[in-house]
Amino acid sequence: MSNTAKAIRIGTMIKGNAPDPAAYVKSILAHGFESFEPFFWQVMNKDLPRLAEELKEAIGDEDVTMSTLGMFGNPLEDTEIDRETLKGWEALIDNAHHFGATTIAGFTGRVRGKPIEESLPQYRKVWTELAKRAADKGVKLAFENCAMDGNWASGDWNIAHNPDAWEMIFNEVPADNIGLEWEPCHQMVYLIDPLPQIRKWAPKIFHVHGKDATIRWEVIREHGIFGKEKFVFMRSPGFGDTNWVDVISELRLAGWSGSIDIEGWHDPVYRNELEMTGQVHSLNYLKQSRGGSYVPNP
Repeated sequence: MSNTAKAIRIGTMIKGNAPDPAAYVKSILAHGFESFEPFFWQVMNKDLPRLAEELKEAIGDEDVTMSTLGMFGNPLEDTEIDRETLKGWEALIDNAHHFGATTIAGFTGRVRGKPIEESLPQYRKVWTELAKRAADKGVKLAFENCAMDGNWASGDWNIAHNPDAWEMIFNEVPADNIGLEWEPCHQMVYLIDPLPQIRKWAPKIFHVHGKDATIRWEVIREHGIFGKEKFVFMRSPGFGDTNWVDVISELRLAGWSGSIDIEGWHDPVYRNELEMTGQVHSLNYLKQSRGGSYVPNP
C-alpha cells in the first residue's frame, strides 16, 4: 500500500489494564489492524515502560503504531478515584514516548451534576497545567466528544460533547495542543450532522474513533427522543448510518492524517462472542472506505 493511503491508519482500542494486553494484541494482529490505542478506565495500574515494551514485542516487525493512548474518567473532581484519573493523565503524558505516542485522549471531566459553564473554572485550572506538561514533551491532548449520558445541564464525566462547548473550552484554555478525539456516533446521538463538523474543526481533530450509530427515525416520529423506545443504537463502522467514504474524504480534503481506532464493545448485535467478528468487518470496511489493502479474515 502507498504511504499516502496509509497516512490514515485503521486500528482498534485495547484495554491497558487487562491482565495481558500483549497477548491480546498477538491474538488479533493477523486480522490486519494498523494501529492500537491502549486505554485505561479511571485507574492506570500498569508499569507503563514495561507495558510499552511488551506491546512492541507483541507487534514485532509488523507496521503497526500506537500513536494515541487513552485515559478515561473525571480528572476535575476530587474523590479518590478522580485523583487517580488525574494521576493517570500525568503518567501517560510522561510516558507517551515509550509507546511512540504523540496524543493522549479521554474526557475533560466535569463538576458533577452542574451545567457545563460551572465546570469551566476547574477545567481551566486542571487543563492549563496538563496542557503545559504535555507541550513540554511534544504531546497533544484530545477530548472524546462523548456525553456519557450527560447533557448541557448536568452530567458526571465530560463537557466536550457539544460544538458550543468546544468553543468554550478552547477559549478557556487556548493551547495549540488541546483538541478533540472525534467520532460521528456521539454527534448522531444528539441528532447533529457530523460531516460539517470535520470541515470546521479538522485542525482540532487529533484522533478519530471508529464508531457509528443507527438512528431509528420511525421511533423518533412516533415516540420522540429519550423516551421509552430507544431511538438510536451505537454501532461499529459498516453497520451504522454513516458513509465512512465521506468521512475519510472530508478528513483527507482537510489534510488530516492519523489513526481511526475502532471503539468496540457498544454494538448491540456484534458483541460478546461476536465482538471480534464485528470489529474485523469494521476494519475491512474502513480500509475499503479509505482505499488500500483488504485483509481477509484469518
